[in-house]
Amino acid sequence: MLYDKDTSKAFENLKELELLSDHSKILYPYLSKFVEMVNSEKYVIRVRGFRLFCKQAKWDTENIVNKNIDRVLVLLNDEKPTAIRQAIQYLEYIIPYKKDLSERIEESVLSIDCLKFRDTMRPLIEKDIQSLVQLIKAL
Repeated sequence: MLYDKDTSKAFENLKELELLSDHSKILYPYLSKFVEMVNSEKYVIRVRGFRLFCKQAKWDTENIVNKNIDRVLVLLNDEKPTAIRQAIQYLEYIIPYKKDLSERIEESVLSIDCLKFRDTMRPLIEKDIQSLVQLIKAL
């Protein structure tokens, strides 16, 4: 479902799986699959994997998120600014459940080189970074 060539259909599936993840740990066994998706050649697959990875943090009793955080944080250096924005925004689903990763996550988002983005995207990414850092500081 997540690899569907019809991006609208795949996006609808992603939203449904995210909603499921909010209320159930049914997708937790697929956490390693989501990590693999982050390394896909296709940008949309990378983002889908990252989003679902983050949504599983609340169910992570085996510290799989902790063990793979560096493997997924590579998305913060993606070539696509929209992928980076989504990654920053979805990290907020990890922070409350994995406070021990807060420093690592903060360090990663603060190391993003915002100067490489167009003037239209730069302020948006900077704002996303500030919001996430504020969330981290508030905990």
